[in-house]
Amino acid sequence: MSKLEKAKGFKHTKPGLWLSIGTSTFGALGVVKEFRKARSENDTLLLANAVVGAAALLTGTLLLVRELRQLGSDDVLAG
Repeated sequence: MSKLEKAKGFKHTKPGLWLSIGTSTFGALGVVKEFRKARSENDTLLLANAVVGAAALLTGTLLLVRELRQLGSDDVLAG
């Protein structure tokens, strides 16, 4: 197995999923900053972009949580 294949496989492990959730949470800081800037400048287009970005981060995080739960339920040792 090559190093690239191992790196791609890391995404489907519990630590990999937690890391992905953490980066998504960190990305939320950028969305909050953009949201505040849009509100202060009364920029509707920037506000719409922040809302869409927040929705994308939320759905991405929820998909990761679902995958994490499924990974836990597929564990033979977990019972």
